[in-house]
Amino acid sequence: MALLEVSNLSISFGGLRAVDNFSLNIEKNQLYGLIGPNGAGKTTVFNMLTGVYRPDEGIIRLDGQDLVGKKTIEINQAGIARTFQNIRLFGQQTVMDNVKIGLHNQYEYSTLTGILRLPKYHSMEKAMNEKAIDLLKVFELEDKADYLASNLPYGQQRKLEIARALATNPKLLLLDEPAAGMNPNETQELMDTIRFVRDNFDMTILLIEHDMRLVAGICEDLTVLNFGQVLAQGDTKTVLKNPEVIKAYLGE
Repeated sequence: MALLEVSNLSISFGGLRAVDNFSLNIEKNQLYGLIGPNGAGKTTVFNMLTGVYRPDEGIIRLDGQDLVGKKTIEINQAGIARTFQNIRLFGQQTVMDNVKIGLHNQYEYSTLTGILRLPKYHSMEKAMNEKAIDLLKVFELEDKADYLASNLPYGQQRKLEIARALATNPKLLLLDEPAAGMNPNETQELMDTIRFVRDNFDMTILLIEHDMRLVAGICEDLTVLNFGQVLAQGDTKTVLKNPEVIKAYLGE
C-alpha cells in the first residue's frame, strides 16, 4: 500500500474546475515532484492535501487513513506537514521558538502545570529545547537559535521553515517551491539538505518546484499538471522528455 493515495481529486471555484480528477500514489521514502505552469493547480492540490480546501470529489488517504473533511491540525497530527511558497515564519519570535512551536503537538501539559511551572513543565521544556537544537543542527542553524527569525538571511529562513515542519514529526513532507528566490549555490545546498532529510528522517517528500535543475537532480518520479489535469506521470527522466511536457511546461 502506498503511503499517500490520492484518487480522482477535483475542486471548482466559481464554476471553474481548478483541479480535475487528479490521482497520485507515493510510496514510503519516495522523493516525488509535482510540476506545471503557473496556475496549473499545484498549490491547490497541496491545499486539499492539508485541509485548507475540501475537495468536491475524490479520496485522500495517508497510510490508509481517510483525510478528506479533516481539519488542518488533524491532518498535521495524522502525519502531513508543509512549507509554503511565501515563507511563513513567526518573524518576531526566535529561531528556537519557531521550531518549538512545531514540537507542541508532541509535548503536552495542562494550563495549570504551565502557570505554576510544575516539574512536568520544566522537564518538557528541557526535552523540547534539546529536540529543537538537534533539528537546528541538521540545518546548521544552532548558532542562530536566539536570533529573531526575521533577521535570518533568506536561504536560512527557508531552512528554518523546513526544520519547523519536521518538528511536527510528519510521515509526509510537502515542500512548496523550496528553492524560490535562491541563488545556484543555495539551491545546491538545499538539494543536499532535502536528500539528507529523506535519508536520515525516514521521510517521504512531495515537492512543487520550478527549478528544473533541482527537479531533475533529486525527484525520482514526477507528475505534471496543466490546466488542473494530469498531463504526464512517471519516472523523472521519461516525463521530462515527453514532448507534451516540453511544450506545455518548458515553452519550447
